[in-house]
Amino acid sequence: MSTAKPIADHKTHAVAGAGFFGINPRRIGVYLAIALAIFLLGFLPMWIKARMAASQRDAAQQELRVSQMQNTLSAATIGARRGEYEPARQMASDFFTTLRTEIDNYTDASTLTPSQRDRVRPLLDGRDDIITLLSRSDPAAAERLSDLYVSYRQATTSAPPAANN
Repeated sequence: MSTAKPIADHKTHAVAGAGFFGINPRRIGVYLAIALAIFLLGFLPMWIKARMAASQRDAAQQELRVSQMQNTLSAATIGARRGEYEPARQMASDFFTTLRTEIDNYTDASTLTPSQRDRVRPLLDGRDDIITLLSRSDPAAAERLSDLYVSYRQATTSAPPAANN
């Protein structure tokens, strides 16, 4: 007689704590935790980079809108100086409409900061006078638009206005 033990069938070789298909559920949890950690190591830097790029984009768009308003006003000023009063009136009207919208539309993503908003609000006071001068083709409109342009620039730039010597 032989001293060898008989081979056990597959039912008796089950590993203690093994789940479905003989895989340990705790081991699966460890693998999933490692996979999640690796995913986060790759995801977090990209997410931070995307947020920084989005904030830079928003700041650039804000500066662009302020510059577009300034360009509209400067084009109206140049048009009035050249005697092209109707196009200057339309551009001045567009400027005032956009300025009014920006002052009234206060959100986190608005074009003007609260301090800029306070500084440009008085510029709306001369709106009707300037539009009237332009519609009458009055040459005085060009000087009023020039003064308005300088005031707008001073109000929207962060640097203090230069002293006139």
